[in-house]
Amino acid sequence: MQLTDPLLTVREGAAVLQMSVPTFWRRVADGTVPKPVKIGSLSRWPRSEIVGVIEAAKARRYAA
Repeated sequence: MQLTDPLLTVREGAAVLQMSVPTFWRRVADGTVPKPVKIGSLSRWPRSEIVGVIEAAKARRYAA
């Protein structure tokens, strides 16, 4: 079975967005980045949701 939407760790998600891990958590707290999917004590983000953050920022860029 192959995952079509891999789950990213906090470090991987921060790397995709090119920000530090503490800044990533601040963006989760302010709602810019979605809350994680919790699997037991693990926090993971679907890659599509992280890409969605970038797409939303691009859309806002042209809406202003």
